[in-house]
Parts: sequence; C-alpha cells; structure tokens
Amino acid sequence: MREWFRRFAHRTADVVGSPWAFLFAIVVVVVWAACGPAFDYSDTWQLVINTGTTILTFLMVFLIQNTQNRDAKAIHLKLDELIRAVEGARTRLVHLEELSDEELADLEKQFKYLHERLAKHEHAKNAPGPHRAA
Repeated sequence: MREWFRRFAHRTADVVGSPWAFLFAIVVVVVWAACGPAFDYSDTWQLVINTGTTILTFLMVFLIQNTQNRDAKAIHLKLDELIRAVEGARTRLVHLEELSDEELADLEKQFKYLHERLAKHEHAKNAPGPHRAA
C-alpha cells in the first residue's frame, strides 16, 4: 500500500505540477464562468466550482505533503552522508532535525559567529596595508 501510494503521489505531483495541468485548470474556470449566464449565476452554479476546488484542494494537500516529506527525508540523508564523509565535520549535526529549538538557536549563533569571523579574516586579508606596494 505504501509503495503504491508513493508512486501514485509522485506521478500525480508531476502531472498536477505541469504547465498542462495549469492550462487545464484555467480552461475549467473559463468554461465555468462562461456557463454563469446560462445558469443565471445561481447558487448551484457557484456551488459546483466551490465544491470541486475544495475537494481537489483537500486531496492535493495529502499528496503534496507526502512528496515533500519524502523529498525532505532524501535531502536529509544526502546531507547526513556528506557530513559523515567530511573529515573534521561535527557528526552531531547528522540528526539536527531532532534537536530542540534552543539547541538549534545555539547552533545558529555558532555558525553566525564563524561566518562573521571568516568575513573579518577575508576583509583583513584583502585590505591594502603597509606591506603591499601601491
């Protein structure tokens, strides 16, 4: 069941995310709007588009969430492998998504500090000084 749903969600996301699907949606809305005068812009006429879009949106949420979860998991695994493979890398970052918000904020501060330190070092290295000839 899981594998079937994965394939179905992936294929559906590919199809629904295509320019052709967008064009089809525009055509549906234009046809619906053009039918308005024939139905005297009745409540039923409005209910047709409202119900259709609500059901479609409801179902698409689950498909999109499934594909996003899968993509995020794949990206995490790829990054975990890179962290593991780089000598000197902090391997505790492999399971970063499991840290608390406070731990993530602390790591963010550490990386910001490292970035600022590197930027200062680069600036000092590139700044003209007395040791360089003009």
